[in-house]
Amino acid sequence: MIVQTEEDLQGLKEIGKIVAIIRDEMIKKAEPGVTTKELDDFAGELFEKYGAISGPKGEYDFPGFTCISINEEVAHGIPGKRVINEGDLVNIDVSGSKNGYFADTGLSFVAGKGDPLLYSLCDVAKKAFDAGLAKIKVGAKLNGIGKAVYNTAKQNGFTVIKNLTGHGVGKSLHESPKHIMNYYEPWDNDLLKDGMVLAFEPFISSNDEEVYEKGDGWTFITVNKSYVAQIEHTVIVTKEGPIIITE
Repeated sequence: MIVQTEEDLQGLKEIGKIVAIIRDEMIKKAEPGVTTKELDDFAGELFEKYGAISGPKGEYDFPGFTCISINEEVAHGIPGKRVINEGDLVNIDVSGSKNGYFADTGLSFVAGKGDPLLYSLCDVAKKAFDAGLAKIKVGAKLNGIGKAVYNTAKQNGFTVIKNLTGHGVGKSLHESPKHIMNYYEPWDNDLLKDGMVLAFEPFISSNDEEVYEKGDGWTFITVNKSYVAQIEHTVIVTKEGPIIITE
């Protein structure tokens, strides 16, 4: 969507704050021994508390309020009996809507103490996000974002997932632009416009470049079960610079 009114801006900021709170409260509870279903049930209580609707459940009838992915799972992990263990790489992805406005956010982190590789992967995901964020300017080409993400991953010895991308968001969970690549595509040269709302989400991998659906209809994993870290925020493009509404 394109933000056109103060009502638009405040509506986006409200749902952005809500999904950010739910994400952070879930991360606090994501300690070794907790099941992903317990975490997701907690998220459901928070959605109700804040008068918001789960994005995946409300829009796609996903079997959970949030997506929780562990280790070999990259995205769209279904909450269930799986227990979070010490050293697991966990990704919590929270999207939702309120009063017709949508926001989307996600974060990968290590539960407890884990392999130094996983901390490095999460750190590089943050660097890649920051590098891409610096390219989000009115009049800039969309593919400049992916170029910055890819170069950051490569410089640090990692790869990017090429068949998972960011997307537009705002009045629905997924809208134009349909793709915000994690790498440079010459044809993807649309210009960023003032007021455009983006869900920007680099996926940084320890090895693989693609994911596939593992057979449950939702969850994505890599071919070689590589680790993947993601950071996602909803960002508004403005003449003064990008505004993150899900920090």
